[in-house]
Amino acid sequence: MNIWVAGARPRTLPAAIVPVAVGTASAVGQVPGGLIWWRAIAALTVALALQVATNFANDYSDGVRGTDADDKRVGPVRLVGQGLASPSAVKKAAIAAFAVAGLVGGSLALVVGPELFVVGVLAIAAGWFYTGGPRPYGYAGLGEVFVFVFFGVVATAGSAYVQTGSLLGLALAASVPVGLLATALLVVNNLRDIPGDTEVGKHTLAVRLGDSRTRYLYLALMVVSFVCVPLVCGLGGRPAGAIAMFAVLLARKPVTDVLAGARGPALIPVLGATGRVQLVFGVLLAAGFVISG
Repeated sequence: MNIWVAGARPRTLPAAIVPVAVGTASAVGQVPGGLIWWRAIAALTVALALQVATNFANDYSDGVRGTDADDKRVGPVRLVGQGLASPSAVKKAAIAAFAVAGLVGGSLALVVGPELFVVGVLAIAAGWFYTGGPRPYGYAGLGEVFVFVFFGVVATAGSAYVQTGSLLGLALAASVPVGLLATALLVVNNLRDIPGDTEVGKHTLAVRLGDSRTRYLYLALMVVSFVCVPLVCGLGGRPAGAIAMFAVLLARKPVTDVLAGARGPALIPVLGATGRVQLVFGVLLAAGFVISG
């Protein structure tokens, strides 16, 4: 695999795809003349660019701090930490991806409303300062808050907003399980990295909670995501969205592995499996919204 593709961490991309799909599907039947597809594509581009940019920014910042040294970490490729690319090159890649998000998001803001400029600036700042800057909030255990807010609430409700120009209750409700599954991705990633993060003083939520409680947090995020489905679909008037419950069949293996004590490299496939759960969940939920809409 090309090192830049690997550095973009493709296993995390469902966290960008799912909220856009679900949010856009929430707007079905709410837009006179039907969905505006170029806006949906633009929203997806922004979400993917922000995810990739954040991944590169994380790689750069952790690399220059020395927290991604090759002898301290397991998991995906670290371009800077493993000496595969220079810090300046990775920083430029992050800036380029943020620029794509800014340009495409700016185009949306011009036709939807200036409030999107504010949201875009906040999203870019949050992506950079996750591990960048003098006081990165990812090192203070707040990374899960960022993921839930921006790859749950903002991306889902925002994707509906660019279609309708208003906040939809259905999109806001659906953003909860979407955000919880995105957060589960980060939790299992940080669970894997507890030993290395502890050694270098990176106080993620997983480090603060400890190994055992982080495993139960992962379980809770997965369970609550599915518990939300009938509530969201029933109260939102989109009953067919309940087909998303079938994704629970894919959740059994990663949850079992986490509760059985998988650690280190054994958690890498769990990360991929969690991403697949989120992707299938999102596709089925979006499809159900469209059918019911």
